[in-house]
Amino acid sequence: MSDVLLVEKLEGRIALLTINRPDKMNALNGEVRKALFETFRQLASDDDVRVVVITGAGEKAFIAGADIAEFKDARAVEQYRSMQAGNIYSLMEEFPKPIIAMINGFCLGGGCELAMACDMRIASVKARLGQPEVNLGIIPGGGGTQRLPRLVGEGHAMRLIMSGAMIGGEEAARIGLVEQVYPPEELREATLTLARTIGSRSPIALQAAKETILAARRMPLDEGLKFERAWFGMLFATDDKDEGVGAFLDKREPQFRGS
Repeated sequence: MSDVLLVEKLEGRIALLTINRPDKMNALNGEVRKALFETFRQLASDDDVRVVVITGAGEKAFIAGADIAEFKDARAVEQYRSMQAGNIYSLMEEFPKPIIAMINGFCLGGGCELAMACDMRIASVKARLGQPEVNLGIIPGGGGTQRLPRLVGEGHAMRLIMSGAMIGGEEAARIGLVEQVYPPEELREATLTLARTIGSRSPIALQAAKETILAARRMPLDEGLKFERAWFGMLFATDDKDEGVGAFLDKREPQFRGS
């Protein structure tokens, strides 16, 4: 595995991914993106992992944005072709397991877009989030103009993208950009506690929950309800459903196997 991405398997069926470029504020570059692609593809079929947590090395940054040095000599046609190819943001959204962003510092530009591609975002009160691309004469290109309004509403998205302003963790929680905020010293344990809770659930049910919730973005309500009912019905054919119901009736903890 590349040195720019550290992968740890923790108790509770958790994979902790750490972007490891602290000297560059964990900025995204081609090497990081490639490592993320390879890692998520491997973890998708790893039965020992039920939930992924992603963070940045050090205390200063989750991901402070794209590596701007890569933009200097980029030309329009090659940039367009690059953006049409598969990207890490879509891959993460399509990943069949829950992903939690643990935001421990600056979370800007491509870093904020990567956090938004996760399923949940837990942040330090000292985190700083934003989409500052307009300061470079460009706009977000990793889904920021599409995912941000879905999370915070059109008005807040307009304000943040058009001003390039950074906001703190508490304001990010207030407008819905992150789900929870904690003091820096509590962030890791709070995030891992959530991850362990999720990791104890049925992996098939987790996949169904992720797919049906994300379907609400692209489906009219009636189609979304049909999709939900289809998944609900299919889960009754699983061993995990039998285990969950049996454990509830027996007043014990379920032991889900993902089958």
